[in-house]
Amino acid sequence: MAMKTTGNFTESGSSTAEVFGRLYERHLQGVFQYIYYRVGNRVTAEDLTSDVFSKALAAFSRYNPEKAAFLTWIFSIARNTIIDYYRRRGKEMQLLKEETESRTLVSPQSPEDEASRTEETQKLYQCLAKLRPNEQELISLKFGGEMTNREIAGITGLSESNVGTILCRTMRKLRDYLEQ
Repeated sequence: MAMKTTGNFTESGSSTAEVFGRLYERHLQGVFQYIYYRVGNRVTAEDLTSDVFSKALAAFSRYNPEKAAFLTWIFSIARNTIIDYYRRRGKEMQLLKEETESRTLVSPQSPEDEASRTEETQKLYQCLAKLRPNEQELISLKFGGEMTNREIAGITGLSESNVGTILCRTMRKLRDYLEQ
């Protein structure tokens, strides 16, 4: 059986396009959810998700699974794409926080689901907007990107235990905000 190599990524009998296509299908939704959570706009999230996978495809020949799992690699690209997005527009995370407080975010659901949003969900988003930018980032990776603490640590450069500690404290803070 022939071995195809993409950078240092080897998969038996598969072309680079096939390997990347499978990884794209596996991770598209998680990357989109993470980006959508960070920018709060579906169209912008779709555009940025497209940018992330375009960048990943262009750099895929240099991807090395011995250095990082694909999930960590693709979310690092997504995170940097979001940073670049805000940097290009001259916005800082504080402005994002203020904008988020002034509007209600909607999740990528059907119109019927969006129409049935409860007051509690709106309050949750208002409480999330009160968090510091680094706390918002960790929450979005954990729940938007559905990542483990280890994966988040790989992306943020924090230790796994520090990620867990910050997330625990942030969840307590959210609970307190919700109870007020």
